[in-house]
Amino acid sequence: MKKTKEAHKYAKALLVNVGLDEVEKTLRELAVMNDLIMKSKELRNFLVSPQFTADERTKVIQLIAQKMSISEYTVKLILHLSEVGLILTLSDIIRIATNIYLERKKKAKAVVMTPVEIGKERESTIKSSLKKLMDRDVDIDYVVDPSLLGGILVKIGSTMYDTSIRSQLRLLKDELIKG
Repeated sequence: MKKTKEAHKYAKALLVNVGLDEVEKTLRELAVMNDLIMKSKELRNFLVSPQFTADERTKVIQLIAQKMSISEYTVKLILHLSEVGLILTLSDIIRIATNIYLERKKKAKAVVMTPVEIGKERESTIKSSLKKLMDRDVDIDYVVDPSLLGGILVKIGSTMYDTSIRSQLRLLKDELIKG
């Protein structure tokens, strides 16, 4: 619970300090760094271990940032989180900051899963339907999932709209079992 409160505090501070124009770029940079930290056990251990000095961590992070063209603000935030022992909350900070940012911009982010690729016409129909449903602009990531038998699955935040055939069959099975 305490870590979530801290993540929320840092997410809000990030949005205030960066400004709305640079938020998307900063969130992308943080996501890249977070992926690197999560994929590399050695880097993760290096950043959380009290065995290493702040100077050693600074040198390594700055070297990585230089290779990846990461902004100074992002580097400072990563270093600060490492120093205060909150580097492992970075994914929560990114998630919370993204949600707050989208809320302020009157936007929503959706993931639409389909069994096959869909055409541009269908994409625009889905986008307009979601915009009407959410009453805001919607950024959509389309994912092809062949395990779906048909239909679509839409995830917006923590809400899931499942119109897949698999889901419909499961509902039918439940109804038949109830009898």
